[in-house]
Amino acid sequence: MSIVKEIPAKLVAALRARTGAGMMDCKKALEETAGDLEKAVDVLRTKGAAKADKRADREASEGLIGHYVHHDGKIGVLVELNCETDFVARTDDFKALARDLAVHIAATNPLAVRIEDLPAETVARERQVYESQVAEQKKPENIRAKIVDGMMKKFYEENVLLEQKFVKDDQRTVGELVKALAAKTGEKIEVRRFARLRVGEG
Repeated sequence: MSIVKEIPAKLVAALRARTGAGMMDCKKALEETAGDLEKAVDVLRTKGAAKADKRADREASEGLIGHYVHHDGKIGVLVELNCETDFVARTDDFKALARDLAVHIAATNPLAVRIEDLPAETVARERQVYESQVAEQKKPENIRAKIVDGMMKKFYEENVLLEQKFVKDDQRTVGELVKALAAKTGEKIEVRRFARLRVGEG
């Protein structure tokens, strides 16, 4: 019978930092994957996503407005972050996430919070451009759709807030950051909307 080797505390701490999951959950995920950090991240993501999905129909009507003004005074951001209770809204973790999101939005200028929030014509236009590029490159017909899907995925990762790599930690997406806090608090947490203003832009 194979015995799972003792998981070093340092590895558990590293996984916890990456995912925001509880200590025991991290230890179990690492035991399950024989100490493979990347696989353990996937295990926790799957479980975290399942828990978050169960909370998806709950009402998140509390929260706060995160804000950030760039040091030169030329870019400002407001972002509404919601949760289920005023108690969670007042925690340091929640306030820090709201602030981090505002800083992130100032830096990356996303087009929308979620993929489904993107205007249909924007998505159609991008897809058309990529299809033309792929056709011009004379790629085989049977793999063109797959290449275009890959290009669309990259477009979403660059332009949709929850799909973007977090500016302070490019190992995680903004969506994963939000899910990690939801897992930690046990509440539904969601980014409702944001506004980014830049001096001189209409």
